[in-house]
Order: sequence, then C-alpha cells, then structure tokens
Amino acid sequence: MNNIMTINGHKAVIQYDPETEMLRGEFIGLNGGADFYADNVADLHKEGAVSLQTFLDVCAEQGLEPYRHYSGRFNVRVSPKIHAAAATAAAASNISLNEWINQTLERAVQT
Repeated sequence: MNNIMTINGHKAVIQYDPETEMLRGEFIGLNGGADFYADNVADLHKEGAVSLQTFLDVCAEQGLEPYRHYSGRFNVRVSPKIHAAAATAAAASNISLNEWINQTLERAVQT
C-alpha cells in the first residue's frame, strides 16, 4: 500500500492536501483523531511521531483507551451480480461464502 506510513509501529494514511499544499497523515486504528502535516516525507515522519505521542499521552492522562477495537463483524453491500459471483467462487472452492470472503480479504490486505 503506497499511501500507508508506519510510525513507531502505528499505521497512518498519507494523502496530499491541495488546500495547504502539504502532505497530511492520519493514524488509523485509534479511538480519536491524530493527524499531522509536513511538506516532505522526512518531516512528515517526525511530525507523525510527535502527533502520535501527544495523542497517547492525552489518552493516558484522561484514562482513555487509545485504540479502537474491532469485533470482526461488518456488513457489506454489493450488487446482486457480485454476490452471485462470490457465492459461485466459494462453492467452486468448496468453502462457505463467509470463508471465501475472509480469504479474499486476507490476500487483499497483505502488505
């Protein structure tokens, strides 16, 4: 994934912000917002480390859990055509649709 930066073990999505003409990073998997800006990659990494540490410090001071918890369940809406094709692919692999989707997602998110 080209727009993911890892800072101190935490992943952040990086995008160009045309309004500020800067790079913007936002950490994912946190219970709140922790974003950061810079005009080059080296400074973006430094600013990200500062932003992350500030966020974690505030959470510790306020007794808040800093990380979002995922249940492992989510609803997905797809077209009937995609649904039918996925069900066919799962049946052809002799696995449930749920397992086929799980395997497909796992392959798609491997970095």
